[in-house]
Amino acid sequence: MLDKLEFIEKKYEDLSRAIADPDIIARQNEWRQLVKEHAELEDIVIKYREYKKIEQDMAVAKEMLDEKPDDELRDMLEEELVQLSQQREEVIRQLRLLLIPKDPNDEKNVVVEIRAGAGGEEAALFGADLFRMYSRYAERKGWKMEIMSANYTDMGGVKELIFVIEGKGAYSRLKYESGVHRVQRIPTTESGGRIHTSTATVAVLPEAEDVEVEINPNDLRIDVFRSSGHGGQSVNTTDSAVRITHLPTGIIVTCQDEKSQLKNKEKAMRVLKARLLDAAQREQEQEYAQARKSQVGTGDRSERIRTYNFPQGRVTDHRIGMTIYNLEGFLDGDIDELINELITNDQAEKLKNTQASL
Repeated sequence: MLDKLEFIEKKYEDLSRAIADPDIIARQNEWRQLVKEHAELEDIVIKYREYKKIEQDMAVAKEMLDEKPDDELRDMLEEELVQLSQQREEVIRQLRLLLIPKDPNDEKNVVVEIRAGAGGEEAALFGADLFRMYSRYAERKGWKMEIMSANYTDMGGVKELIFVIEGKGAYSRLKYESGVHRVQRIPTTESGGRIHTSTATVAVLPEAEDVEVEINPNDLRIDVFRSSGHGGQSVNTTDSAVRITHLPTGIIVTCQDEKSQLKNKEKAMRVLKARLLDAAQREQEQEYAQARKSQVGTGDRSERIRTYNFPQGRVTDHRIGMTIYNLEGFLDGDIDELINELITNDQAEKLKNTQASL
């Protein structure tokens, strides 16, 4: 670990010189990239220098003990060594956490897709509840949300809803939401008062940047048609809705929320790029997915991750076995407590996997 930290500190110092170089500052794109790398290393270097200072202080204290000081000074030095040793262990723990490989997508915006699963109209209504939950959470975080595509039922349920959340660290917190969400409650459509179980799936994709996904225009088939609303009634008299088919992968994205064909096309392209990036990353990670599997699950959309039980007023996350008895608040966007626990568990698992290499 120390060799790795020495290398990081040297790289940090090299970057410090580089970003102060007028020639590099003049090349703005290169300079911005170097500033970003510098910032990513800063916390590690600060903590490593703290570690080295503790080591130096311990060496000085041991040297003074070797000189056979009087009883009072010896007691002071021994007490100082105990404190320094405890500080050293804590700094090492923090360094190991800082050295866990960062997810390159963590700072990105996210494309969230909610789809009704098993349960008919009740599943669609639950999908609408999940959308409200994420909307309220985005508000609490000060993030911006924009609907890209929506398909509602006559009762206001969600058959399929795709939206973008823009905000610093959005993916780092929402990525744990991918999977099957299950609800247990008496549906409004159920006259007998029996508890039903329904599901909705959530997919959280990092929004792709233009440099990450190149799309050949010849690989796209773009169809335009008239938008329609609940029950199929026309809501637009012009061909403003857009359907984009990516021919090599068969991925289809439809957008009809805007009255402008151009705006619908722009929205559909954002969703398509996110799906293509997600598909490429999943293919790349398939080879070592098992090795990286952590307590918070694989993120696979077929994996049941959470149950929302209305009769008992609880939410249970099955990946970490955590239950919160505040269902109403949770569905109102108060989900940070659970997300924090998921992040902690994820870090602990990754730390276990990386300690051998440190």
